[in-house]
Amino acid sequence: MARTDETGEIARHGSPFGTTPPDPPPAGGDAGANGRMPRWLPRALVLALALVGVFQLGSWAFHQLTGLLVNILIAFFLALAIEPAVSWMASRGLRRGLATALVFFAVIIVSAGFVTLLGSMLAGQIIKIVEDFPNYLDSVINWINAHFHTELRRVDVQEGLLKSDWLRNYVQNSATGVLDVSAQVLGGLFQLLTITLFSFYFAADGPRLRRALCSVLPPAKQAEVLRAWEIAVIKTGGYLYSRGLMALISGIAHYILLEILDVPYAPVLAVWVGLVSQFIPTIGTYLAGALPMLIAFTVDPWYALWVLIFVVVYQQFENYVLQPKLTAKTVDIHPAVAFGSVIAGTALLGAVGALIAIPAVATLQAFLGAYVKRYDVTDDPRVHGHRERGRGMFARARELWIRPPEQPGKNPPEGTGGSGGPGDGAE
Repeated sequence: MARTDETGEIARHGSPFGTTPPDPPPAGGDAGANGRMPRWLPRALVLALALVGVFQLGSWAFHQLTGLLVNILIAFFLALAIEPAVSWMASRGLRRGLATALVFFAVIIVSAGFVTLLGSMLAGQIIKIVEDFPNYLDSVINWINAHFHTELRRVDVQEGLLKSDWLRNYVQNSATGVLDVSAQVLGGLFQLLTITLFSFYFAADGPRLRRALCSVLPPAKQAEVLRAWEIAVIKTGGYLYSRGLMALISGIAHYILLEILDVPYAPVLAVWVGLVSQFIPTIGTYLAGALPMLIAFTVDPWYALWVLIFVVVYQQFENYVLQPKLTAKTVDIHPAVAFGSVIAGTALLGAVGALIAIPAVATLQAFLGAYVKRYDVTDDPRVHGHRERGRGMFARARELWIRPPEQPGKNPPEGTGGSGGPGDGAE
């Protein structure tokens, strides 16, 4: 039986190494005073659960409101684009709301006229293609019969097309997709109305919006916000107006070509090329030139080739001559940066990001340029991409070829710059 001390507890014997063994666990299931749950732990758990809930709620709300936020962003940049015109009319005594309404009315009239002309052109071309389809089919059948010694007839081909399964499935899918197309059209109209209303409010109440934003900021921050706003207005408006001027020049140039080739719907095609080529950077010219090439091909296949050559040549003239002169004071950003910003904007916001990427990057570049300190660049030929003459690869190879080989066991003569000699400058 274990020995106990006077208090009745089991006596602890020292170990042979001089250390005291640990205390045994307390009897029963009580954790004791030191084993109680900390008072802060329940509150921390409740706070963590509340933060997780708030994060989930915010994430859900953000995903639900993504469409609205994108529309507001488009409206804001559109308001920045028309801000110079509205301010110019307001400075001449016209009410700001009326000036904004006049600008929007002009934009709507021009857009509606362009869409109407483009729609009538496409409808006319589709009708022409449908009317000429039997002649095209006869020419294709005659060519096949002449080269492959077959006896195809147009009636057999038409019956085969009408009785084919893929045509029946296509008609059924098109009939079921009419409702989806109608819903998309209505959604697009509602989105356009939302963007128009927000952009109108942003442009008409621009001074009030700036005052409301600056009223919650200290004076130093107010100056920075107003400065950033002014830079955004200048860059966005300059981007829009410079692109509009280049679109006008591009449209006139392509109109002259299409009129010389006697291509139908030359004015509408010229406007199409001008707008698409300028507001879709870098590759917009080639995308816009596809429609005139298709229409010219229906007139004469050689005309399509001439249109392609003109599109390529004009793109080079625009990139290296026209664009640097017109955008030097508005959105002077490198073409590679512009193309990369368009790709990034497309990846983030789709077609909307592609449209607003360049003015956004130009605004950011101008705002950062006001705070980044610049230094004078040293006058070094390597800055201009030049290397020192006489030290190229062939010059070094020539020096090694004409240098006499050193014989072992001999010291180099004095004055030749050998190791330890007078020529190396050793003391």
